[in-house]
Amino acid sequence: MGELRPFRVNSDNRTLSTNEHAWTNVANVLFLESPAGVGFSYSNTTSDYNKSGDQRTSEDAFLFLVSWFERFPGYKGRSFYISGESYAGHYVPQLAATILSHNTSINLQGILVGNPYLDDNMNTKGVTDFLWGHAVISDEVYANITKSCNFNLSDGSACSDAMAAYDTANTLLFDIYGPVCIDAPDGKYYPSRYVRYTYFGVHLF
Repeated sequence: MGELRPFRVNSDNRTLSTNEHAWTNVANVLFLESPAGVGFSYSNTTSDYNKSGDQRTSEDAFLFLVSWFERFPGYKGRSFYISGESYAGHYVPQLAATILSHNTSINLQGILVGNPYLDDNMNTKGVTDFLWGHAVISDEVYANITKSCNFNLSDGSACSDAMAAYDTANTLLFDIYGPVCIDAPDGKYYPSRYVRYTYFGVHLF
């Protein structure tokens, strides 16, 4: 409902309206929750949960796709894309490599990754460069971070101290130009545009 959704929640929080920019307007979209045990996915063999890993996830997803195309042969041969975000920065290319290595009839045309989590140290460096490049952190703080941090496992307290000098000021890193994040009266943490305030029993949105 938050991103690719075919529907949007209306302001009354009760009804839906069509999302004219939904991916489902231009493609058939298949959502796969993986590895087994994530979301509504499960295994009938509980010991499978102890075998999770990137390679196992890739193999399971590949077997799922092969079985899915066998069950729905009308989709065979159509252009096929794999997309994902965050840790799918691992899952998506690994699944693509598995498909290509098996020389299947899956007509893989490309992959898409959004905000991919590739490497913790490089992600940290990327976030630092991004924040400095958008004037969220000062030249001085940035210079101290780049001087003190190698962005690898050798980094110690000097790097941690340099990074700690950056004050997020309650900004949301995924939306640095949006309203700041604040503590809501109900104890939860929201971007201020979503915070619900209560005055004398009346909810204000």
